[in-house]
Amino acid sequence: MFDLFILESCPYCQKVMSFLKDNNIKYHKFDTSNRDNVLRLMTLGGKDQVPFLFNEETGDRIYESQDIINYVKNLKGI
Repeated sequence: MFDLFILESCPYCQKVMSFLKDNNIKYHKFDTSNRDNVLRLMTLGGKDQVPFLFNEETGDRIYESQDIINYVKNLKGI
């Protein structure tokens, strides 16, 4: 399962969430307007930047909306 760290007002986050929704890919969403989610983001990724995808199964960590989309496409064979 993917963990996606976002900020609802972020257009790049919206781009990733739309891609995941359009392709029926399940994920856990963590909104960084919640301070606890920012702390988890910093622990996992090292910087306070969204969107950020963490793959729980592989440990892969990806920033940047298009990099996240490309990663998921390759992983899911889309």
